[in-house]
Amino acid sequence: MVEDATLAAAAALLVTVSFPLYLKGAWIIIDAETVTWGVLTHHLKYIVTGLVLNTAVVLVWMVPRLATQLGGAAALHAVLGLQAYAMLAFALTGIVRIFRIKRREELYRDPEPGVSLSELHPEMDHWRKRLRIGVAGYVLFWILAWVVGMARFLIKYGYV
Repeated sequence: MVEDATLAAAAALLVTVSFPLYLKGAWIIIDAETVTWGVLTHHLKYIVTGLVLNTAVVLVWMVPRLATQLGGAAALHAVLGLQAYAMLAFALTGIVRIFRIKRREELYRDPEPGVSLSELHPEMDHWRKRLRIGVAGYVLFWILAWVVGMARFLIKYGYV
């Protein structure tokens, strides 16, 4: 049987590896002059991979152990992690609507650089704000949860 510390280290590594994937995915969108379908799918490959790594660890490693560890730093870690996912859900409420409008207008296949996204729908600026707030919130709470989780790992397994 694999030791608990080894499994915890593997979980910590997988969660840590997800962050550079988020950064790379974000950079692809930030660096793109126009977000085409190719740019969007390239961006999503990194983001989805990061989310899968992180969520798999949450579901397979963290959730089953939560009931036996719920207290103090573990509770804080869980609350911060849940808040990160809540912010991600908030972001998705914006991105889904933006995606639908851009797809309807065929801006992914035939981008027109002069088209203002704000003119495509009266709620577009609101949806874009939701997306930005949600993504920024996810990253902020993800980092806070990661810091608490790493501190717990280092203390629990005697590295500090």
